[in-house]
Amino acid sequence: MLERTDERLEIDLLVLPETNLILVASVIEPLRAANRISGQALYDWRVFSPDGAPIETKGGIPIPVAGAFRVERETRPLFILSSYNWQRSATAQLRMQLSQAARHRSLMAGIESGSWLLAESSLLDGHRVTVHWEDRTEFETTYPQIAVGGDRFVIDGKRITTGGSLPTLDLMLEIIRRRQGYSLALEVSRLFIYEQEPVDRLLQVAPLGTMRIKDERVAEAIRLMEASVEAPLTLARLARKIGVSARHLQDLFQATMGVAPHAHYMALRLNAARRRVIETREAFADIAAFAGFNSAAAFSRSYRAHYRESPTETRRRTGGQRAG
Repeated sequence: MLERTDERLEIDLLVLPETNLILVASVIEPLRAANRISGQALYDWRVFSPDGAPIETKGGIPIPVAGAFRVERETRPLFILSSYNWQRSATAQLRMQLSQAARHRSLMAGIESGSWLLAESSLLDGHRVTVHWEDRTEFETTYPQIAVGGDRFVIDGKRITTGGSLPTLDLMLEIIRRRQGYSLALEVSRLFIYEQEPVDRLLQVAPLGTMRIKDERVAEAIRLMEASVEAPLTLARLARKIGVSARHLQDLFQATMGVAPHAHYMALRLNAARRRVIETREAFADIAAFAGFNSAAAFSRSYRAHYRESPTETRRRTGGQRAG
């Protein structure tokens, strides 16, 4: 499930009553956004409830479902979502269903309080997990055989756990990053902090998304990158503007973002260019110049290496705009 691929991933969501609407959205919306941004059906999902009735979320907004959760020889990953009062749904029948489902499912994820249900079904024994910070002490006391950490999310073999809604969003971005690469994950994350539509959204690069940047020097480097898409700065110039050495900036960036500065910079430039490929009729030479490439040929080579298709193929696949 987490290897680099463009094959479609289909997942099942078992959502328990009294789940927060934002928790459900934290799973589904990044996948929907990845589909829209990529122009491909990379992800699909089905939603189930324990009894087949629409899920009454904590906010009182019901969620329609495909039906009741049933044990089948289904290999799709199964995400169990819960926020409040998970015990009311943890019947002997449901615990047995989850235990049986684990024999076939390629992966099972406890999303927020869904981790408790997996633990009750003895499906987290011997695994490293995380839970909501308010529940950690009680969880450790109740299940001493399970190793609990303070991470936002944990991927441990065929088990995944998250500690809340925003950590779940982080998890979904990580899944997208592992499957489709850093650029798409970055673009999805940036999509979630659009507060209003810019006057000319095609001439602006959106601010960084849900990633929380703790180091102000890295944050400043990213702001400089975003402001200089058309005329990329060298690593040495970036470092001088921030007041650190190039080597130190590279180390800070790797530790904070998990990628080298040039990889993030290239993702910004190509994502900005890709939006123009899809949403405008501009010539590719003009798009290349906008994204800081010396020639259309250099742009095309980088684009193909990044997205595994040419700008012409992207434009044709996503709407048949005029190629430049």
